[in-house]
Amino acid sequence: MTRDASRTGPGTNTALGPIKQIEAGVLNVGYAEFGDVTGQPVILLHGWPYDPHSYAEVGPPLAAAGYRVLVPFLRGYGPTTFLSARTVRNGQQSAIARDIVDFMDALHIDQAILGGFDWGARAVDIIAALWPQRCKAIVPVSGYIITQREAQQQPLSPEAELGWWYLYYFATERGRLGYGRNRHEFNKLIWRRASPRWNFDDATYDRSAAAFDNPDHVDVVISNYRWRLSLAPGEPQYEGYEQQLATLPTISVPTITIGSDFDGMAKDGKSYCGRFTGKYEHRVLDGIGHNVPREAPRSFTQAIIDADQL
Repeated sequence: MTRDASRTGPGTNTALGPIKQIEAGVLNVGYAEFGDVTGQPVILLHGWPYDPHSYAEVGPPLAAAGYRVLVPFLRGYGPTTFLSARTVRNGQQSAIARDIVDFMDALHIDQAILGGFDWGARAVDIIAALWPQRCKAIVPVSGYIITQREAQQQPLSPEAELGWWYLYYFATERGRLGYGRNRHEFNKLIWRRASPRWNFDDATYDRSAAAFDNPDHVDVVISNYRWRLSLAPGEPQYEGYEQQLATLPTISVPTITIGSDFDGMAKDGKSYCGRFTGKYEHRVLDGIGHNVPREAPRSFTQAIIDADQL
């Protein structure tokens, strides 16, 4: 186990630089880019309720090491918008993963190193499971977190259920309305609960919170959590992917998983290490919460570099 010594204090968040846009699949994707276009591509994915600023201190050192780093805003965040008003504002897991494959196609990237946390880690796992040829290596925080909706119907212990309080809130129309009205305060609460030792300041939070003003944000977030509980339907074009994911497929690409305090007893990786059948390593970051690349940028950066060498 290691304790990361690079946690940054208030007011030290690095800028992303100019945000680029590209049409990819059903989206016009906004993304930050670091490094030379000839470098080995690295794609880093944020989760809820975060944005690409989670990687503001990861992108520059990876660029300095020779990588081309791309950090897209997921659907429903920041400048990423749907190309058509008719497209369903769907947050199901395979839709988000497919967005990233489309993003790679649009940029003519055949293969990349992928890393992520929360929704981003789930998308990374899905891409590695369904499109392994697109992954040179992966670094998913919290390990194997592909959602199996049948398993989601089974209750957890009362203490574990308490940690998912917002999932049940979002299942109600009161929750949808409350999140829409109070998303900035709501998400700051999530940050504090998910990373209790991270002493972020208002300026750091506000940089990311701007991404929640996306007009599709609430619909995508509510869809994501209701879909997990089978309270909202998926879309037919993703059903084939979901059928494959329901079998909890193993992942064969080189992988370094990261566990943090947010993962509780699962941070040792023992519950999911068997899902990774290729070259594999697990790392534990004690004293670090959910936003691993922001709280422990040096450890996350090193994991990307080391995964490239597996």
